[in-house]
Amino acid sequence: MNILVAEDEKDLRELLKLNLENEGHHVRVAKNGKEALDIFEHHSIDIGLFDVMMPVLDGFNLLRRIREKSDLPIIMLTSRGDDMDKVLGFGLGADDYLVKPFSMAELMARIGVRVKKNNSMPINERSIIIGDLTLDLVSCVLYKNDMTIDLSAKEFLILKFLMENPGRVFTKKQIYTAVWEEEYLYDDNTIMVHISHLRQKIETDPKKPVVIITIKGIGYKLSKA
Repeated sequence: MNILVAEDEKDLRELLKLNLENEGHHVRVAKNGKEALDIFEHHSIDIGLFDVMMPVLDGFNLLRRIREKSDLPIIMLTSRGDDMDKVLGFGLGADDYLVKPFSMAELMARIGVRVKKNNSMPINERSIIIGDLTLDLVSCVLYKNDMTIDLSAKEFLILKFLMENPGRVFTKKQIYTAVWEEEYLYDDNTIMVHISHLRQKIETDPKKPVVIITIKGIGYKLSKA
């Protein structure tokens, strides 16, 4: 696989190149977004790993420029776990996010998932539609029967995660780890509160939910229809 790494930190850039090549991939590296864009335009690339904070052309603007031409799978790398950064990145067309520091095992798993999903998705698919819900990943807006529903950053990320995996049951720990990208140390009702807020916005009767369903003793799942 041809991988483009855009990272301004020299040590991390070289470490990623070495480890990815050890996994059998062909890797091209750039120290800023301008170099990465030039590589993208002149070489065949299968997936991009882009740091958010880079000189000359940052990761968001690099992502925007590439999305004008291609649906290349792109994973953003950031040292900031800011929710609005994630929402902005998803809105610009990012496929995934990794918060530094991360393990190579996690990176390789994310690369595998993104490539698999990209190969199975229709070209230019930038929304998730389940039942009467449409989550626009470009504008970061949720529609229900063509009516706009405002979501907080965390609500958007939780719903995106569930809509990408309809019918699959997740524990609160799995949801927390996927959305917050932090270790789930104890149950403080954080997930329950956010799920409750989502239900208030998307369920016809929040007291009798049929979209986000509670699986007693386990967690939650999003109905397939």
